[in-house]
Amino acid sequence: MTEIVTFGCRLNTYESEVMRGLAAGQGEHASDTVIVNTCAVTAEAERQARQAIRKLARERPESRIVVTGCAAQIDPAAWAALPNVQRVLGNDDKLKPESWEEGAGSAVSDIMAATETAAHLVTEFASRARAFVQVQQGCDHRCTFCIIPFGRGPNRSVPIGRIAEQVRTLVRQGFQEVVLTGVDIASYGPDLPGHPTLGQMIRRVLAAVPDLPRLRLSSIDPAAIDAELWRLFAEEPRLMPHLHLSLQAGSDLILKRMRRRHGRSQALDIIRLARELRPGIAIGADLIAGFPTETDELFEETLRFVQEAAVPYLHVFPYSERPGTPAARMPAVPKPVRKERAARLREAGQAEAHRFFNGQIGHIVSLLTEADQLGHSEHFAPVRLARPAAPGRLMRALVTGSTGEQLLAEAA
Repeated sequence: MTEIVTFGCRLNTYESEVMRGLAAGQGEHASDTVIVNTCAVTAEAERQARQAIRKLARERPESRIVVTGCAAQIDPAAWAALPNVQRVLGNDDKLKPESWEEGAGSAVSDIMAATETAAHLVTEFASRARAFVQVQQGCDHRCTFCIIPFGRGPNRSVPIGRIAEQVRTLVRQGFQEVVLTGVDIASYGPDLPGHPTLGQMIRRVLAAVPDLPRLRLSSIDPAAIDAELWRLFAEEPRLMPHLHLSLQAGSDLILKRMRRRHGRSQALDIIRLARELRPGIAIGADLIAGFPTETDELFEETLRFVQEAAVPYLHVFPYSERPGTPAARMPAVPKPVRKERAARLREAGQAEAHRFFNGQIGHIVSLLTEADQLGHSEHFAPVRLARPAAPGRLMRALVTGSTGEQLLAEAA
């Protein structure tokens, strides 16, 4: 099996599995090739990828290193100059079978000219119990902090029929849960005939694949949740009660400077509506700490937002300058302050997570088992079982306690 080192988002995870299959099918020498799938969201993600490549070059000098992903798409020459890197592939090229044929060279195409995205079927996810399906690619928005549109190109949606066929095949392969992923899944559909929304696509996929037990969404832009998706959260038990929002901040001024499309009150209203339509739903949020111009007062607004909205699942990034973005030219917050603010946000999130987990004690949850007595509930809460269970099965479990980091449960 081809070795792949993956950094970044769920979409990268999905694409790594696509590459694994392409490399195996097209003759890439699995024994001496390592693919490094990079991320450009933060400087830390790029640093970790460079560190991994240098370590591979030291410890396995005979290995060929192929670098791809968003960081490679944006600055291919810098990655090609690293030790033992034989090839650099852009995000579009890494998903083409011909890129993995014997003798194929490096390729970084103009991703901004892309007009469609391929729908690759992946049926193996490196021992994961859930499967990922890409529904769209790219982003048409220009948040001031984000370089990803330059690594992924414009919004392109996968036709509904292709998505349904992939999900149907995964269910036949035994997967109990499918996660819909992409760069900006809330923007699904305007480039397709009939302009279906994300919610309309999900309803049609669920109708086409009645045997799918669980469907979950990756991170979603709160400014673009359509009415059909809200109806699904209210009516469809197979759509998991878990909503992860790409919020980024809880301060109106910072959100405006980020060029986000939602405000603080709109985000609060969305969380309230989600809880009204699906009582007990788990809410997650992406947040950036120390965005340029963020004063202590503006940071406190975001901190109060976490507490007021009672968000248990936080994914916190200290702000990272991305050359070429408007935010990189704004007055910077000192890095130690960013780090300290990120720690305070994580602490607030942990307190909300503890409360959320404690509220699950004594309840029966639907558990998707993974490995080493671990699994995730329908709310995506990590669960440790009292006794081992075969991975990849759905079971009822009684929550008996909480460590604050995970639930403790036994088979019900």
